[in-house]
This record gives sequence, C-alpha cells and structure tokens, in this order.
Amino acid sequence: MSDKPSALGHLKVLDLSRVLAGPWCTQMLADLGADVVKVERPVAGDDTRHWGPPFLKDVQGKDTTQASYYTATNRNKRSITLDLAHPDGQAIIRKMALQSDILVENFKVGGLKPYGLDYESLKAINPRLIYCSVTGFGQDGPYAERAGYDLMIQAMSGMMSITGRADGVPGGGPQRVGVALTDLFTGVYACSAILAALEVRNRTGVGQQIDMALLDVGMAILANQAAGFLNTGKVPQRQGNSHPSLAPYQDFPTADGSMLLAIGNDGQFSRFCHAAGKPEWAADARYAGMAGRVTHRGTLIPAMEEVTRTRTTAQWISLLEDKAVPCGPINDLGQAFDDAQVKARHLVVNQPLSPVVAAQSAIESIASVASPLRLMATPPVLNRPPPALGEHTDEVLAELGLDSAQIAALRQTGVV
Repeated sequence: MSDKPSALGHLKVLDLSRVLAGPWCTQMLADLGADVVKVERPVAGDDTRHWGPPFLKDVQGKDTTQASYYTATNRNKRSITLDLAHPDGQAIIRKMALQSDILVENFKVGGLKPYGLDYESLKAINPRLIYCSVTGFGQDGPYAERAGYDLMIQAMSGMMSITGRADGVPGGGPQRVGVALTDLFTGVYACSAILAALEVRNRTGVGQQIDMALLDVGMAILANQAAGFLNTGKVPQRQGNSHPSLAPYQDFPTADGSMLLAIGNDGQFSRFCHAAGKPEWAADARYAGMAGRVTHRGTLIPAMEEVTRTRTTAQWISLLEDKAVPCGPINDLGQAFDDAQVKARHLVVNQPLSPVVAAQSAIESIASVASPLRLMATPPVLNRPPPALGEHTDEVLAELGLDSAQIAALRQTGVV
C-alpha cells in the first residue's frame, strides 16, 4: 500500500467482460486506481471461477470449490451479480454507464444491442463514455460472428507454427505458448487504447468505441517473425529455443541440467569465449559476426555444448554475471518465485479477505503477482483482493440510489 495518489483514482470502469482478455485489461486499470465494478451472472459468475484445478486452499489446506484462475485477473475490483437479460438488470447497467468513464465488454458482435447496451445506445445517454469491445475477430469481416479463443488464435495467426521443436526431431510439432498469450496481450493493448481514448476525451470531451480483436493482436505480436516474412516471402519454421536471427541465443546443457544464453551482440560473444577458455572462437571468421554465427550455428552450437557441459548452471552464472554476458537458469515457477531478484522486487502480494468473506469461504487470503507498472509518483494500488461473487452488490446498488427494499425486491426476482 502507498499513501501516494493513484494514477486513475478519478475514473469509474464498468466491467462487463469475463474470462481473460477483458478482465486483464480492467485489472490493469484497477491496479492504477480506477474504481472497477465487475458485473457477473447471478449464481454462476465469471466462467473462470470454476476453471480448476488448481483450486484455492482453505485454512486447513484443503481444496475449496473456488478456482485460482479467477484470482489472477480480478484483483482490486468490486463484484456485483446482475441478470442482463432482465429489463431491470438492463436499467441498472444504463444507470451505471451514465456514471462511468469506461465500459469494457466481450460479448459476441451485436450481443448487447437487443438489450439496449450497445455503444450507440449508451453513447446517447453518456457521450463521454469510452466503450471497449473485445472479440475474437473484430466488429467486421467474414469471421466477425465467430467465437474466438486464445488457442484458436495462436493456431490461426501462425504463432504455433513458430513455437516448439522442428518437425523430425523428438517432441517436434506445433505448440501453444504456456499461457494464453493473445488474451493477455489483447488486455494490454486494450488498456493502452483506453488510455489513448481518455487523452482524446480530455481534448474533445467526447468518448469513442474501441474495437479490439484477438486475431489482430495475434498477428501484431508476431513482431520480427512477421516482418521477416512480409519483407522476404520466406515462411519461418519452428526451431525450438534457438533464435532465427541471433546465435548463440538458446538453452545449453550443463553439468547438472541446463542454462540459457542470450548473446545479442559480438562483444558479448567475445567475452563469453574468453571466459569459457575458447578465445579462438571469437577470432574465427565464421563466428566473429552475428550473421556468420547464425549461418554456421550447425558447427558452433555443438562445440559450445561440449564446453557448457563442463560446469554446473550455477558455476556458469557466477562466471559470466560480472562480464555482461546474459546467462541464467531455466526455472520452474517454484524456483522463479524463490529467486532473490523476484523477492527484492516484491512481486508476490498476499491480500487478506474481509472477515465476513473469509468466514463464508474458509479462505483467509489470496496471493497474486504484483503489478509490474512501477510509477514512482502514482504507484499501483492494492485496495481489494479478488472479490467473492456478488460481494459488493448491495454497496454498488446503494450508490446508484436504490434503497434496501428495492435491492431486496431485485434479489427476490433473481435480477441480482
């Protein structure tokens, strides 16, 4: 916690999104101080509340029915339950939209229009509203009506074609990235677009709609691989952990496992060669320049592997760390979170639940990864743990002017 002002504490966000891309975006806004109200389905809530195992542990260390997935992307938010198919639920959303700066949704294209909750309908009552729509394929085009999921986008975009070991070697074949990469990047891009739209609104007083598509993002994050294809016509192939344009830039075997070398220039390579007792490699015309090392990696890498096997991973790291040669272990998550630098940066946060929620769920606290956005004057906040389903329904409805009798009536009819 910090006593400094937050960056976005003056903003209200209405979060109609679920699963990952949209909630990742709104969690970033919440971490920066925005008041994010997450609208979930009565009884069921966000799908990810049930995506387990793994499940959260209770005070006795036993599994609960609450999946840990949800906690990764819903910190610092308030949760209400609301049936958007009911006219009274729609009326509440319109009231909330009237008071909101930003709305984020990931319904199918046109899915909110029958409810009068599409951009044009809400723009009519709040022209300042920034309305961010997240879909698989965007608001137009032949695939606009299709549902889109991260794994599908990783396959369609070509990401899986460049991830994994080459065909013909053990374990060869296309692979997905170990996390939902396009979902996460879509959340980050959406947050950036929202912040840009806020700056436009500061100048014009008018909001706008933002059209975010997982496929667009999946193509964009191909980065140098896409640039190589677009400018040469050559289709890149899978090549495991090695890099198409850099060498040596991959994993290497050591005496007790493996390590990662990420040598990005000739100076680093020369310093590695001298430290490894092989100064002749740096003087070899085949290896002196990056292009040569890439061309001749077939002879360079096996020769390096013979040398890297002579020391342990820790010995290599100790040998190279003061020589500005990028070298590190290949950690599992337990080792990563136990790393001294990770601890020094306080990258794990543990948030206690409110006494009432803790008593109901038998869960005392929830751990998550700290925001990496380190603004010195307006740092991220840590206001709330991921909320229980509907934890703030009464609180939010009261802020809209509903009294206890009206809230009770909505609850009785199943609207909340």
